[in-house]
Amino acid sequence: MQELNDFLNVINGYIGGHSWFVFALLGTGVFFTLYLGFPQIRFFKHALKIVRGKFDKKGDEGDATHFQALATALSGTVGTGNIGGVALAIHLGGPAALFWMLVTAFLGMTTKFVEVTLSHKYREKIDDGTMAGGPMYYMKNADIRLFGKKINLKWLAAIFAFSTILSSFGTGNMPQINNIATSMNATFGWEQWIIGAVLAVFLALVILGGIKRIVKVTEKLVPFMAIIYFVGALAVILFNYENIIPSFISIFADIFTGSAAVGGFLGANIAFAFNRGVNRGLFSNEAGQGSAPIAHAAAKAHEPVSEGMVAILEPFIDTIIICTLTGLVLLSSGVWNKKFENTFQNADLVVFNQVYEESNDADKDKLYLYLVGEEKGNLFTGDLHVEEGKVIDEITIIHARSFAENVMVYKEGEPFSGTVAFQDGKINQEGVDFKGESMIHSAALTTEAFKVGFFGDFGQYIVSIGLLLFAFSTAISWSYYGDRATTYLFGSKYVMIYRIIYVAGFFFASFADTTIIWTLSELTIALMTVPNLIGILLLRKEMKSTIKEYWISFKADWPNAKTPS
Repeated sequence: MQELNDFLNVINGYIGGHSWFVFALLGTGVFFTLYLGFPQIRFFKHALKIVRGKFDKKGDEGDATHFQALATALSGTVGTGNIGGVALAIHLGGPAALFWMLVTAFLGMTTKFVEVTLSHKYREKIDDGTMAGGPMYYMKNADIRLFGKKINLKWLAAIFAFSTILSSFGTGNMPQINNIATSMNATFGWEQWIIGAVLAVFLALVILGGIKRIVKVTEKLVPFMAIIYFVGALAVILFNYENIIPSFISIFADIFTGSAAVGGFLGANIAFAFNRGVNRGLFSNEAGQGSAPIAHAAAKAHEPVSEGMVAILEPFIDTIIICTLTGLVLLSSGVWNKKFENTFQNADLVVFNQVYEESNDADKDKLYLYLVGEEKGNLFTGDLHVEEGKVIDEITIIHARSFAENVMVYKEGEPFSGTVAFQDGKINQEGVDFKGESMIHSAALTTEAFKVGFFGDFGQYIVSIGLLLFAFSTAISWSYYGDRATTYLFGSKYVMIYRIIYVAGFFFASFADTTIIWTLSELTIALMTVPNLIGILLLRKEMKSTIKEYWISFKADWPNAKTPS
């Protein structure tokens, strides 16, 4: 499993994990924000009116209302990224990473406006009478020109559709159930495979009903889960009210320098905070990824721009509101840089062939340089000697980017005696578990934060319930995205095969290694995003003309309505 994770990391290092991807994503958002005159600000109030159905017309084609399409798209984005993803971003890049998540969301509001508008414009009605859309359809149907010559992007549409199928597992399926099962296991002690089996049955019952059943579920589920999470988060933030202002200061204080070492946190440079914040921001709101347009294509609307405006609300709700709440919970509670007793995940475990002291600033600086990728480090290779669970060699164990303390080694639940093989600092042997005190990340960290509030230890149940609802709704929506991509590539007769594989993958991921799942999700996100960004940039002029046509039509239909300046 470690070799697989390393292999995926190498591939992702050239795509989603590389700096060019981050700048391409933000650059596209900056370009359209300026090119279209800050639509995320100018059209925000108008979008609220549209989603309430104020400008609906009878006879509009589609399978869902504006609100149902928004709820379905939100259920696809409001998931583990809001609970575990924010915690992972802060764990890796410090408080400054949250700032870059918010920047990504603000720019992403425009990116979503563009991709949803274009995808809705070129949607199609398929054999079963339902609407199908998404970036693959505008790549296939739009008159796209480069230097005045028409170009065929059907090959790019195929890449996007295939990547969507992969991403439905890497984004919407596997990390969602893994976080649910891990959280439920930590909170209630339930076996992860049992949780996976039960929820896989419920998932099958929902997705077999297609888009009409999906939107009926999500329009009720999304508001309910948002209220529960909002109340729980406020209970923590207000309980630690004296830390609210310092928390905000920490988010903005180290934007251009990176986050300094504090507590168990060994620090992060600006590049690390920037990269992790943008990547986690994308995973949270999916702006530019091209997933939300697939859900919005089902909406009843006679003008594609109106549905694009509805999409402006998604990053605002998902990231600017919910992720900020999570970030303030983590920072105000003070748990983000503390150590907790936990079972170490092998992918987060690194062993050095010498003793470093946490109290020694020079030693901390050396490890910091390793963690931010500026030095290789003196990594341990060979057999680590263990007696009755205690390591007897002179080494340093780093877990989750922090000094590990009180480490014990177990095999089948009992203290282990013998040797454990390591290669370049990484464990190279199965069947043994390392336990001790270290920093933690993802949903486990958010769970600890929710305990530091008015609800005390009961706060962990809010995270578990929130994860269950958020993640399960995400899995529902992403099954539809993969469903439409399968239909585009292979035809509707293969959809049932896709759904069966999707449910099976949902079950098996409930007890798989978390770190590998997050790595896979980052890779599949990039494989969707790149073709979509290329497509919308090539259609920039058409986007601007489509907006002009919308306002001409709108003024004719609603002469007394106020329009944005």
